[in-house]
Amino acid sequence: MGHLGARLAHIAPGRVHIVLPGRPEVTQQHGYFHAGATSAIADSAGGYAAFTLFPENTSVLTVEYKINLLAPAEGDHIEAVGTVVRSGRTLTVCQLEVFAVEDARRTLVATGQQTLIRVNGNGNGDRV
Repeated sequence: MGHLGARLAHIAPGRVHIVLPGRPEVTQQHGYFHAGATSAIADSAGGYAAFTLFPENTSVLTVEYKINLLAPAEGDHIEAVGTVVRSGRTLTVCQLEVFAVEDARRTLVATGQQTLIRVNGNGNGDRV
């Protein structure tokens, strides 16, 4: 996320928002936010949302996710919202939404769903 220039904007149990400011490095040939950047912050927002509900000494990995790009993502920034739909003992399912923001106007530009797995350990290969 640091490489993209994204930042956490909101953290609550089961819900996380990530904001990505617009700049040439995250846009494509027509000036819209690139689908890769859009998908990356959506994936991370869902992962962090799931992680907020996990016990200590665990980590999270994405098992799968699907993104539907609904409209060109243009604006000052984009904001991904990850919301936990169901948090299970092993698997968690999240709803993903990405909005393009220009002044006060928010436009839904992508939606998706994600499945994540809870991993015992700290995420660095160390099992607890």
